[in-house]
Amino acid sequence: MADLIFRTASRADVPAILELLTDDEISRSRESSPTPESVDAAYWSAFEAIDADPRNELIVADAGGEVVGTCQLTFTPSLSRRGTERMTIEAVRIRRDQRGRGLGRQMMAWSLDRARARGCRLAQLTTDKRRADAHRFYASLGFEASHEGFKIAL
Repeated sequence: MADLIFRTASRADVPAILELLTDDEISRSRESSPTPESVDAAYWSAFEAIDADPRNELIVADAGGEVVGTCQLTFTPSLSRRGTERMTIEAVRIRRDQRGRGLGRQMMAWSLDRARARGCRLAQLTTDKRRADAHRFYASLGFEASHEGFKIAL
């Protein structure tokens, strides 16, 4: 993909991002179907909050004007690890018809370069325990399964 660029998402990208976030059974079990702002303002409000926060970046992979991938980068200052800032990578998705072409690898490399440019010394992510392919992918990039994560719905 010669014309692939990574950029900050705009409001116009939200519908395509929501499509990516609900493109598999695991995701559909926890996300509602994308809806217009007039029906569900929560997604749009979340976009506005992310967009306004300098410690959050919603990124899209753009191929010729089409959104083919996305991820969210969150930069967190920390007193642990000698005050290291860390980047958390979330909601990594590649459009189904674009998978297997190296796009995910390019997006992750771009994201890690972004973290380095901001002075982060650690990048972290979580992935659903059922996503065996994702686990292999992240391991191939050098990520280690070093911690056990816990969540609770509120």
